[in-house]
Amino acid sequence: MFAGIDEVDWASMEHAYGPADDVPALLRGLASADPSEREAALDGMYGAVHHQGDVYACTLACIPFLFELVVDPAVPDRGGIVELLTSIGGIDLDEDDIDEDEAEGAANYAMAAAAVSAGAGVFFALMADEDPGVRVSAPLALATLHGSPARVLSLLRERLPVERDDEVRLALVEAAGRVALRHGPLAGRIADWLSRLAAEANPPGLRLAALAQLARCAPEALPGDVVRVVAGLLRQLRSAPETVEAAETGPLGLGAHGDPDPAAAEAAPVTLLGQLRALSAEDRAGRTAPWTADLLRTLHVGLDDRVADRTALLTDQLCSPDPGQRIDAVRMSSGLIRAWRGSYGELVRLVGDQLVSNEPKLAEAASHVLEELFGLAAPAADALAARVAADPGAWVKEWASGPPGLGSAVKALARLGDARAVPALAAALERPEVPHDVGFAIGFLGPAAAPLAGLLRRRLSEVGLDEEAYDRASPLLAGLTALRAGEAAPEVLRILRGAPEYRGEWLRTAALRALGSFGPAAHCAVPELRALIRRPGTAGATEAAEALWSVDGDAGAVLPVLIEGLQAEHARERRAAASALGRLGPLAAVAAPRLRALLLHEELWLRVDAAIALWEVSGRAEESVPVLLAAWEKNRHVRVRVAECLARTGAAGAGSDAAHVLHAELASVRRHNAMDGGYGSHDTYEDEKLLALCRRALLGNTGKGPTT
Repeated sequence: MFAGIDEVDWASMEHAYGPADDVPALLRGLASADPSEREAALDGMYGAVHHQGDVYACTLACIPFLFELVVDPAVPDRGGIVELLTSIGGIDLDEDDIDEDEAEGAANYAMAAAAVSAGAGVFFALMADEDPGVRVSAPLALATLHGSPARVLSLLRERLPVERDDEVRLALVEAAGRVALRHGPLAGRIADWLSRLAAEANPPGLRLAALAQLARCAPEALPGDVVRVVAGLLRQLRSAPETVEAAETGPLGLGAHGDPDPAAAEAAPVTLLGQLRALSAEDRAGRTAPWTADLLRTLHVGLDDRVADRTALLTDQLCSPDPGQRIDAVRMSSGLIRAWRGSYGELVRLVGDQLVSNEPKLAEAASHVLEELFGLAAPAADALAARVAADPGAWVKEWASGPPGLGSAVKALARLGDARAVPALAAALERPEVPHDVGFAIGFLGPAAAPLAGLLRRRLSEVGLDEEAYDRASPLLAGLTALRAGEAAPEVLRILRGAPEYRGEWLRTAALRALGSFGPAAHCAVPELRALIRRPGTAGATEAAEALWSVDGDAGAVLPVLIEGLQAEHARERRAAASALGRLGPLAAVAAPRLRALLLHEELWLRVDAAIALWEVSGRAEESVPVLLAAWEKNRHVRVRVAECLARTGAAGAGSDAAHVLHAELASVRRHNAMDGGYGSHDTYEDEKLLALCRRALLGNTGKGPTT
């Protein structure tokens, strides 16, 4: 084994972390008799040689040696190496999306795919390997890499009746789904086979796997009563005895189905791969059919926009006596609600019911989901309030590094505007280090948080004007801004005047924002604000001018500063000046030509803010609306800003282009900001806000003021 490995000029190549001269040691480590060395080697291969899916010259040079390893029955844990080869060779490239800078990487991917596919025939023999970990990995490798999909499909079907390992059987079905997705001409045959597997008197796990793959590759072939069928299968799985063999030791010191071997785990080094496997093993511990969650996730992905079916299925899961199934349902509920619009009242209520569970992971998962739902969490309000009242120790979350933060249940309750969160926030404000997010929570409570104003003011007066001033003061300033607590103007003014050099610009911005929110109640700050506007064209001058307008209403003093701000170097500062001019309304009409010129700027967000400001200062919509609607189509993240303007100005009359766009948005089932493979903590909130603004704009509500 490894013949010729030392003849490769590894030192001339690089991987993610520098010279690749350590790669031979990693390859040899994959064949080590020591489980911890094997894990460290595989971790190194993924971490450096195949970092985040990248393919380097050294990755290509590894391929022949990786094939040597997988065909040698004396090498332990070959299933993990099969998965590594599948990942290296299985990247599908869309050549239309490759630019010049990506050409070299694309060439490496193509060479890797060709090299691994050329050797993929070895995986046929591995389908009957004695190691169940190898048999689990081989079907997907063949489905992904081999150039004869019909032959692969035939083998998958032949192996299923003779395979006795549950997880390998599921892997065979999953591989069939992969073949169907990659090779359209075979999809019909595969769908027919999967339909028979789902309907025949097969074990419930296999039937569920077949339904999941049908949802992926042929959703039209699913039974009409798929929710009832799946719910019945889940009940059977809950009542069935343990069917998974766990005696054998599989890859990397894992049992045949991913459970860690205690001796190996104790000796294993701390690697990322090891940590991920440990988390997976912890999540699977004690479950009768731990693979059920993966099958259900696949099913949900396949059901896609069938929101009613997915909601009904999750509702059933949340009523399960199995806490493991309820944990899975809570997590999947988050994914559903985050990506799709629907009626979720009963589902959210059931998520709230999990807050009283004796299973800590279940209660914690539920509170995290509710935290991200904002107003949609209303059906769980009482459950959240009870959770908060019962567990003061969870009001604030301490972290190993970084400032403390509010607990999930407290944040969720505050984001509902529920006054029952106030005692927890008051306690948080009394801590030596105030949680960094307390001010934002206060912002959602509105008048209910008014009793906290005095406490915020006192804590702000205690902030030392040193290098920690921004971290200490910013959550307090955010809270005072939300409450418009003008009585705190002297304390805020102290911060403004004494901001240290370190993060001083950020701190002054927060203080100016607070003073502006106070309006005339901050009159004591007028001299300071007038002094700050004497440097027109700077971000600080624009922020001070905006605050001065709110406090003093002196358009003559702020107008020249804001007009000068439209010429600032950075687009962000120009945007701030444009927005501030818009708030002056017709008093800033003299700025219309400059705002009009910005409608052609290359920065989309600046075009949008300029269009809105031009509309507000001129009172005319004809120039602004086309710019706003074009931005709406070009960048979905600008839609809330545009809808705010349309709702405020009432330009979405019946039959108008704006009305057409708003109706189309309301008709969409998918959230406007839903992303595949990622999300933001405020995505659901922003999308629900967009929907409310669209409805308001279509109703012709032209009232000025807040839009939330």
